[in-house]
Amino acid sequence: MKNILLALLCVGVGMSSSFGQGCVAVRHMSCSVGTGSSTNSMMHPGQWQVSVGFRNLHSYKHFVGADYQPAREAAGTNVINDQQAFDLGVTYSVTDRLSVAFNLPFSFNYRTSLYEHYGNALAGNPAQKRFGTMANGIGDARLTASYWLLDPLKHMKGNLSVGLGVKLPTGDYKAMDKFHRRASDGSDYTIEKPVDQSIQLGDGGVGINVEIQGYQQLFSRTSLYYNGFYMSNPKNVNSAANVAPDKVVTDEMVRFMSVADQYAGRVGLNYALAPKAGIGATLGARIEGIPAYDLIGGSDGFRRPGYVFSIEPGISYSTAKNTLFVSLPIATQRNRIKSASDWANNKHGDAAFADYIITATVTHRF
Repeated sequence: MKNILLALLCVGVGMSSSFGQGCVAVRHMSCSVGTGSSTNSMMHPGQWQVSVGFRNLHSYKHFVGADYQPAREAAGTNVINDQQAFDLGVTYSVTDRLSVAFNLPFSFNYRTSLYEHYGNALAGNPAQKRFGTMANGIGDARLTASYWLLDPLKHMKGNLSVGLGVKLPTGDYKAMDKFHRRASDGSDYTIEKPVDQSIQLGDGGVGINVEIQGYQQLFSRTSLYYNGFYMSNPKNVNSAANVAPDKVVTDEMVRFMSVADQYAGRVGLNYALAPKAGIGATLGARIEGIPAYDLIGGSDGFRRPGYVFSIEPGISYSTAKNTLFVSLPIATQRNRIKSASDWANNKHGDAAFADYIITATVTHRF
């Protein structure tokens, strides 16, 4: 019994802080927070569950395709993103099988670079000065309904849940900050424009998200867990300018920022280390990213599509009403694939990624 609850814990909260890998601008979305946690299958109609997810990342390594670009770090021209994000979730159990969940992320994003300000070249930036921009606040909210295909009271050893929801544009998709410029006499001045897409709080579109999550007991203490998430963003572009007002637009296709789809998936094993104490360990594989082309709608605008494949160890603890899950996804493959604009212009842009992410989720049922 405890082993299955731990497997459900891993399914339900393991993706609570999935998204965000630096310059690959995957919005911070909770995938399955509160929609299938350890206690959700045992919840009675009218019960509630609250959750808080946390994610921390530091991205600094540049990739073109799957090729690492160490020269950027050596030269000090790499882009560095730091993000701390929280995801608040509330779940209401309508029946033993049907639940609805509301999730609202909060993130604190800080980005430093040379190229967005004085530039990377020594001629324009002889001191190689690096400046920072930030965007802090609420992100895009999600409302999701999930349904266990099998009666969880009768099928404790394995089950599958499907979810359908909507993502709302509650996050600021054109957060502004000041960018430094160097005049011909060497003096400094600033302009104001939208921050980079990777640290924007939202994308400005209404999205449709589909989720699956499930578990299967394999042995007395070992269970398989799996979950997946895909969010379709039909909107083509938003009104956030990708090009600074003092720059010449050379590619109309990327004048504004793209409203991109995003996805994530996890599969792995949970082992009950101390069943009576509710302690379990997990080890799995994980993929997350954004595609070059959207499933529905146009794919114009500026985006950095790509994906990250990670190995994800974790540890969990659960009681009758509380759960804690901590994981450390470690990137084993990072790939900045070509965008629609890259294909149209026969080029291949780069993106910065993190080596790992620290995630944690706490839930409480009442």
